[in-house]
Amino acid sequence: MTTTAPLPRTGPITGVAAEARAVVKTYGHGETQVRALDHADVTIPAGHFTAVMGPSGSGKSTLVHALAGLDTIDSGQVLLGGTDLTTLTEEDRTRLRRDRIGFVFQSFNLVPSLTAAENIALPLTLAGTRPDPAWQTTLVDVVGLTDRLTHRPTELSGGQQQRVAVARALISRPEIVFADEPTGNLDSRAGQAVLGLLRYASAELGQTVVMVTHDPSAASHADRVVFLADGRVVDELTDPTPAAVLATMSGLTQE
Repeated sequence: MTTTAPLPRTGPITGVAAEARAVVKTYGHGETQVRALDHADVTIPAGHFTAVMGPSGSGKSTLVHALAGLDTIDSGQVLLGGTDLTTLTEEDRTRLRRDRIGFVFQSFNLVPSLTAAENIALPLTLAGTRPDPAWQTTLVDVVGLTDRLTHRPTELSGGQQQRVAVARALISRPEIVFADEPTGNLDSRAGQAVLGLLRYASAELGQTVVMVTHDPSAASHADRVVFLADGRVVDELTDPTPAAVLATMSGLTQE
């Protein structure tokens, strides 16, 4: 397998990791058309942990998928650092996701036939490169998996599998990590451990993290929470508490 050079950036990152500008995204046609995003604007500061919340159907997952280059948009701009994703081909977006973005999903998405160590290294293996041994050792220690590296996913608890997924998202030192309901399939104890890891990655490792969640307690681990309603960002909180997040969400659902 040969090494492919990372997709070059078209501009410097100066405190902003990602940005959506007047983004519109619709699904369907005619009477069945749904506008998931309606001129949505959001700025994701580099090195911070941002949570995205909103009522069901508010567009939060659509917004994050657009920011991550997983979905195209109808109009507006989506920027990762200095790269305008709306100008890229599908092949270039694929390379960008591989080289510059990490993902943590609710369903873990581990490869059953691979060990924990092999799952962690998978993004680099697919890119034809190898992990930096010192960074890999540090990362495995941080996520508490030193004695589980030879185990396959079926031999791990749900919390351990999600910690493997977090380590996999961080192994390539991406510019930004997107986490979509990362604690949705976990019990409260395992969920708190995963949230602690994401918080640590941001606060101690300088990692930019964007997390979609419906849980006010989970959102309170973030530096900032942005709230969507009807396809737009309508509010935000800094240094959130569970009570403040719940109060804001209650206001959105009552409108």
